[in-house]
Order: sequence, then C-alpha cells, then structure tokens
Amino acid sequence: MSWHPQYRSSKFRHVYGKAASKEKCYDCVPITRNVHDNHFCAVNPHFIAVVTECAGGGAFLVIPIHQTGKLDPHYPKICGHKGSVLDIKWNPFNDFVIASCSEDATVKIWDIPKHLLTRNVTSPKKELLGHVRRVGLIEWHPTANNILFSSGYDYKIMIWNLDTKEAVISNPVKILDAHKDVVLSMSFNTDGSLLATACRDRKIRLLDPRAGTVLQEASYKSHRVNKVLFLGNVKKLFSTGTSRWNNRQIALWDQNDLSVPLLEEDLDGSSGLLFPFYDSDTHMLYVVGKGDGNIRYYEISPEKPYLNYLMEYRSHLPQKGIGMMPKRGLEVSACEIFRFYKLIPTKSLIEPISMIVPRRSESYQEDIYPLTTGAQPALTAQEWLNGVNKGPLLVSLRPGSGAVNSLPQFLEPEPLMKTTDLSQHQGRGGRMPLEDMQKPSEIEDSRKQLKVEEKLPKDEQMCLSNGFDIFECPPPKTENELLQMFYRQQEEIRRLRELVNQRDIQIKQLELELRNLCMDTGSY
Repeated sequence: MSWHPQYRSSKFRHVYGKAASKEKCYDCVPITRNVHDNHFCAVNPHFIAVVTECAGGGAFLVIPIHQTGKLDPHYPKICGHKGSVLDIKWNPFNDFVIASCSEDATVKIWDIPKHLLTRNVTSPKKELLGHVRRVGLIEWHPTANNILFSSGYDYKIMIWNLDTKEAVISNPVKILDAHKDVVLSMSFNTDGSLLATACRDRKIRLLDPRAGTVLQEASYKSHRVNKVLFLGNVKKLFSTGTSRWNNRQIALWDQNDLSVPLLEEDLDGSSGLLFPFYDSDTHMLYVVGKGDGNIRYYEISPEKPYLNYLMEYRSHLPQKGIGMMPKRGLEVSACEIFRFYKLIPTKSLIEPISMIVPRRSESYQEDIYPLTTGAQPALTAQEWLNGVNKGPLLVSLRPGSGAVNSLPQFLEPEPLMKTTDLSQHQGRGGRMPLEDMQKPSEIEDSRKQLKVEEKLPKDEQMCLSNGFDIFECPPPKTENELLQMFYRQQEEIRRLRELVNQRDIQIKQLELELRNLCMDTGSY
C-alpha cells in the first residue's frame, strides 16, 4: 500500500464528485454491448459521441451537448462502418471532426454538421486503409494538426497525415512494428515527441514515433499492464493492470528507467478494467473502474510518496465506458475541475459527473484554473513529421483570454522579491515574462504603479495593499466581492492600528529618554 501522510496541504483535498440531475442526463441511449475494453464515448464542448448498438455494421451517435433528456429512438446515426465500431475520438483542434475505427479494418474521418442531424451519415470525409485486421485504438496527436495514430490487431501502429486532398488514404507516413502482440493502450507525452504503449504481452514500451525505435521497455512480471498513461511533463508513467494474484493494481514508473516501478498498489479483487485519466493542470489522477461505479482520485507530487490518495466517488450504477470533457468545456463558475460522462447500459443512460472544488466565492478562481491546453494546434502535420517539437498552445479559462505558448510546470515556491528587482527577474531565461501574460493596459498600469512605489517614502508605501492602492480600488460588482473588499479593509485597519500603537510606544520611549536626559543635565 502507498504511504498516506496524516497532514498534507492541498487545494484539492476536499474535491467531491457530483452526479447530474435526471434532467441533465441523456436517457434512452442504446449503448453498445461490445465487450471491447475501450471508452466507447468521446466528448467536446459541442457534442457527445457514443458507440451504439445496431444490427448490421457499426454505428455511433453524435448528440449536441445541451440536448439532454430522452433521445428520439429514430435519432440519426453515423453508420458508415461494415463492422462494429471499437473506438471514437474527437479532433482536439476541430470540434466538428471525429475519427472512428472498426472491426472492418478501416479508420474513417467524419465531418459533423453544425446544425442538427436530420438523416443518417454514411459517407465519411476520409477513409484510411492500411490495416489488415480490425483496428482497436486511435489517438490524435496532442500538438500537431491532422496527425492520427491507429493500432490494429495486426500488431502495427500506423501514423496518418490527413493534410491531403485524397478521400481514401492507403499509405500511412510511418508504420511502427515493434510490438509482438495486440496494443492495448497508447499515450503521448505533453509535446507528442514520445509514445508509451501497453501491449498484451504485458510489456510497457516507450517509443520515438517518428524514428520507430523503442527507447525503453518494461517487462516487470508481477505487474501485468492493461492501460498506460503519460503524466504530463513530470517524466513519469502511470499504468493499471493486475497482479500475480489477479488483484487490480496500479503502478507508477520513471520515464527514464522502466526496469522497476517507483510505486505499486493493489486496489481490490474486482475483474473489471481500470481506466486512468490525468489532469496536468491540477496534477490530479483519476482511476475509473469498468463494471463498477467507483472513481478514485489522487494527486501527483514530484517527490515521494508521488501518489497521494484524495477520495473516492461511489455509485451503485456500474459504468461500461466513460467520456471526458476537455477543460475548455467546464463550468468555471461552479469550480468544476473535471467532468466525466458515465455510460450505464443497464438503464440506457449517460450520466455526467462533475468533480468540484468546494468554494464559497462565485467569482473566477484563478488558483485552480491555470493555463490549459487550447483548441489551436502548435504545429502543422509536416512540421512535426520533419522533427519539430513544440508544446501545446495554452489558454486561460477566464472569458476573453488569448492563447499563450508555454508548457505547464509544477509550481515551485519562489523567494519574495522587492518591486525594484522585477525588471531583473523579467530578463532571466526559463520563466515566462509577466508582460507576455498581461494586456497592454495592465502593463502600463503596473509600470505606473512601480514608479509610484519608487517615488513614495517607506511610510507612504504602506497604503499599497495586495498590489493596488486601497484608496483607488474599483467598486465591487457582486456581494462576494463586496465582502472580500470589506474583509480586506478590516485587515488594513487592524494593521494600521498596530502600526499606530507601535509608534505610540516609540514616542513614549523617546519621551522617557528625553526626560532622563534632562534630569541628568540638571543634576550637573
């Protein structure tokens, strides 16, 4: 078992899961009965796609995200495959393009119309023909536009460049044939330069996808891996699988040394698969069990014990598959940091589950919403194929914010600096300058404020509180902001009273010294 510290400071210590009400669920959805170990669901801010049960071929549904309630039994489907659909994935840079793979050994790319579907869609935008056996997995590249990876039961991973005019593509740009059995899972690191795979031969492999070479290989016999996941840019891998005694097990690995896991932990004796999800913004890891209603969540730290257990969401309704909403589709006003879409085939129901940080304030909570991956690609397909690596373009979830080119980092405590040292700090490398993240008006205001602070004497600088003049602050707009302003002013009044009391004591001490000095001179 992993070591759980008794006391640990964390903003996400009290995160809880909240299931949506019946009105906000998707009812009467014919969820697939396929036993393939996949999510069977893909979500973006506009649509939810779910693999459905149908006779003759394979199909999936694409439902507008706000169209909750009962689904029309004659709702149009995407039904161009000749075999069962095994995996679906939305294009991360285009919310109206989705990829699907099937038992008919093909991968198809579909354009979803912006208006509601009125009839079945049977003709794809592109068709990828290269696998000779059924295709079980597909993954879009995280930073390059129109690069798709597919893995089939022919033990091959194929890389496809969709930046072509041909409707049928039969030649992938690269074929990775380093596996000797079926690939069960694929995961990219933050910039997409490395690919981690879990194979049915129970080995984890770390590959360079462009060169096709295996950089690391783990064959740890006491952990039989099913799913593997890159933990952002912390240079660690997380895997789920089973132990020698068929207990469900999780393991944490060092990216540079896959010989022995950093951490192993048995969870329970259930037989269902464990799906891992990682949020690189909050460094939270979610482990979802297939066939049960539990969602365990942990917090990842760069030092030991690495994996800190937080809590577990429990439900009596078992999930067959799960979907995940990208961060840009979350409801930030409710302090929602993650959202699952749980497939419940026994009730033909899709139930949203929100992971929420309990906060009283209704204003935007910047500390729990750092810059996150946006909807713009950082590279073209050809640039990535030519060997260029680039991190994702980050955006703020605050409305009206633009893209910032950077990589999410673990926030480390920095020493406090004086305002006069700010210009020196901005010139250093390795950190993003503050002016890159501010608007021009904010930059000018901050420069004026620095000039005012330099001109003011030390006693008058005490009027500046939390980076702005308390006598020239903007008026509050909501009741919560009014309360925050009130408490801030009360704190400022308390501090000023203490300062006045200290000055009074100093004055009395000086008066006593002066009186003693006068008495001493008078005696002479």
